[in-house]
Amino acid sequence: MSERGRPSARLLHDHGVVSRSDDAAIEAEVDRLNAAAQAAGRAMWTPWDQPADYPQRMVELADLWHRCESDRSGQEGRGGQESASERAGHGRPHLPAAQALPGQSIAELGRRIRSGALRITEITEAAIARAHETHSVHHAFIEIRAEQARAQARVLEAELAAGRDRGPLHGIPLAHKDCFEYVGRAPTVGSAATQLPVPQRVATVIERLDAAGAVDIGMLNLSEMVAGPTGHNRHFGDCANAIDPARISGGSSSGSAVAVALGVVCASLGSDTGGSIRIPAAVNGLVALKPTYGRVSRAGCVPRAFTLDCTGPLARSVADCRIVFEAIAGPDPRDPSSLIQPQAGAGGASDERSDNASVHRLGLLQAWGQLEPDVDTAFGAFIDRASDSFGVLQAVPDIDLATLYAMGDIIAKVEAATLHGRWMQATPDRYSKAVYSRTEPGFHLSAVRYLEAIGLRARLMADFVERAFARSDVLVFPAMPVPVPLRTEADMESGSSVFTVVPQLTRLTRPFSYLGLPVLVIPIGQDRNGMPVAVQLIGRPFSEARLFDVAQSLIG
Repeated sequence: MSERGRPSARLLHDHGVVSRSDDAAIEAEVDRLNAAAQAAGRAMWTPWDQPADYPQRMVELADLWHRCESDRSGQEGRGGQESASERAGHGRPHLPAAQALPGQSIAELGRRIRSGALRITEITEAAIARAHETHSVHHAFIEIRAEQARAQARVLEAELAAGRDRGPLHGIPLAHKDCFEYVGRAPTVGSAATQLPVPQRVATVIERLDAAGAVDIGMLNLSEMVAGPTGHNRHFGDCANAIDPARISGGSSSGSAVAVALGVVCASLGSDTGGSIRIPAAVNGLVALKPTYGRVSRAGCVPRAFTLDCTGPLARSVADCRIVFEAIAGPDPRDPSSLIQPQAGAGGASDERSDNASVHRLGLLQAWGQLEPDVDTAFGAFIDRASDSFGVLQAVPDIDLATLYAMGDIIAKVEAATLHGRWMQATPDRYSKAVYSRTEPGFHLSAVRYLEAIGLRARLMADFVERAFARSDVLVFPAMPVPVPLRTEADMESGSSVFTVVPQLTRLTRPFSYLGLPVLVIPIGQDRNGMPVAVQLIGRPFSEARLFDVAQSLIG
């Protein structure tokens, strides 16, 4: 290969960015992505495949099922009674949150607040204390906003005393991934390289939670530049798993998961481009939602890849996750990708029915590649339990998940390179090697490859929905193929390890980011080290209500 043909030389010549990666590793990554896109393009591409088709197809293929409010409350009550036996009987790890006052459910804290047994200021102080108490080991926070939280709590307490109740989140402590804008404070995005302007307006989702009465405790740690599935961060400290600090916290919404699992807060917001909400939830034993693309506003959230990014909640229970989601969901004129939910209907089942199998049909999507034995065992046991409640799960025909993964990877890498090029040129030394190296391939992928990936998205999504949901309403699929790794095992700074660690952890999550479908992660058991094993519940566009209903039946 000539000197000019080397990836490092082309990168410097074409983009002014100095390579920090092994040429062979970059070339192999680019070849892999080119081959996948070319194969899909040759097989499917027509002159009528355009990116603008995607949002309309999402609306056309929407799941319109909903459960009426009276039946939901009864069903949630049954789930709450079963949750303790589920944990004990099926080996779900006990979370450290049980040791803390904010480790109680949103409903329980709300009941105690309204009965006068607990004051909002007391809960806030407990959350602040818990944040400080756990920080030296877990590094969940980038900034604890104690004084602002205390002031907010006093106002909310006075409102409640005066008869103003903002709803279920009134006085509930939350904290969020440090990728959201606040007035007067630019997010760090877990990095030392960003040069973001000081915001004049708060992110829409934060604005909505403020309006709902939540108390904001602070900004949470994350993988650098929202780019990494492990939670490593050389700038603010590695975020350590809530159950076993020697193991990864997942990423990039690492602090979000850890703060919730530790009982610092009741719930948190994260962002997800290829698994960044789902993986941290999975390895910390939480419930979390990557919503339908466009269902929750991205306005004021620093992107990794704006075509794929979603904002969603992480919580300790299905009910808590649902409460936060309902507070933040809905169209937003500030977000050009925002979608309006089609009018809901009763679907094909009566709201009065209590037979899960007659309301929801579960399908089993085959894993792409092998599962580690103990993950496979936990997943198999869960399928047996699910069959007891929903009947035999329908096997879904083979789906080409490898192509969906590659298409999502192309979009993420090209858009990340576009977003980061200026910073990588100006301050390359402020990036970790892992984040820098995994962004480099985006500079080498052509505009044709990128347009193939976004142009075929509507067709591939529609094909998946029509095939996978032909006899099912919700698909069951593993969240991670391997047990939760040690932080030392998942270190991505040495050599070209980032190109093996990332696909190992995101292999089962990224395809659904490309499709833009809603995915709810729930804990189902333990691996050989006593760490959580989780599954993904996958639905048609706008099927969040159905996913929550199924999850409530499965785990309480």
